[in-house]
Amino acid sequence: MRIDAPVVNVDPYGLDLHLALHVCYELHYRGFADVDARWEWDAGLLHLRATLEEVFEAALRRDVGEADETETAQSVMDSLSVEPVDGEGLSYFLRDEGTWEQMREYFVHRSIYHLKEGDPHAWLIPRLGGRAKAAFVAIEYDEFGAGRAERLHQRLFADLLDGAGLDSGYLSYLDFVPAESLVVVNLMSMFGLHRASRGAAVGHFASTEITSPPGSYRLVQALERMGAATSCIRFYAEHVEADAVHEQVVRTDVVADLVDGEPHLDRDVVFGIRARDLVEDRLSAHMMKSWVSGHSSLRRTLV
Repeated sequence: MRIDAPVVNVDPYGLDLHLALHVCYELHYRGFADVDARWEWDAGLLHLRATLEEVFEAALRRDVGEADETETAQSVMDSLSVEPVDGEGLSYFLRDEGTWEQMREYFVHRSIYHLKEGDPHAWLIPRLGGRAKAAFVAIEYDEFGAGRAERLHQRLFADLLDGAGLDSGYLSYLDFVPAESLVVVNLMSMFGLHRASRGAAVGHFASTEITSPPGSYRLVQALERMGAATSCIRFYAEHVEADAVHEQVVRTDVVADLVDGEPHLDRDVVFGIRARDLVEDRLSAHMMKSWVSGHSSLRRTLV
């Protein structure tokens, strides 16, 4: 039996759509207590999920726009690698003038992703082959702690939450974060769970690895200025070092090999990069607008 929902006038980036979509996706991750695991592949629920995805993806493609004829995956990655001399944005704000309370809110926003870090992109593994697959798995090996449970990036972020006096339970803050936070994670899940979106998923992955080191370094500086716990600093310090190496691997061995073998995916890689930029910018803008106006960026107040 189909499960239908009225989506004609729904906000494609709104909380209603993205909370519903996040719940659908979570069935493919850890599921929910007292929810039958067989719901993961219920045909009616998959129909609902597909309906929500169509609305979301249509908005993304409209807002990202068509790639310029001269743009390629490599040229877009080149532009990502260039740091502006006088940068601005969320990580700069937190580094230079952000408060500890704002940093804790930032952690809560990011907890929805970082407590499953590596998992959304891991759906790519069976969808790649050859050098791209081998290089991708090598990067994911680091994300999953290189064989050491205590070094799992998910674990390191849980330690960060503990160090900040926050709840490190998986999805503990689902009712706290706005739609903008859920959109960031839903984009990864949507790309990863569809083989047809493997090019976009690779683009998203590449953008994540390329932009992570400089942003993480600024957060290290912010946390040091704030006198944060070592466990808070450790998470971002790890990304400064590891992702700087990952950037070169993802550019030359993952993206280049994928596009060499399947040239038609080049534009999909560009779309994945642009789509990630779009949703990350929306989340950053939400936090900055809230803080500048003197309000919390969360839906519920932290205690």
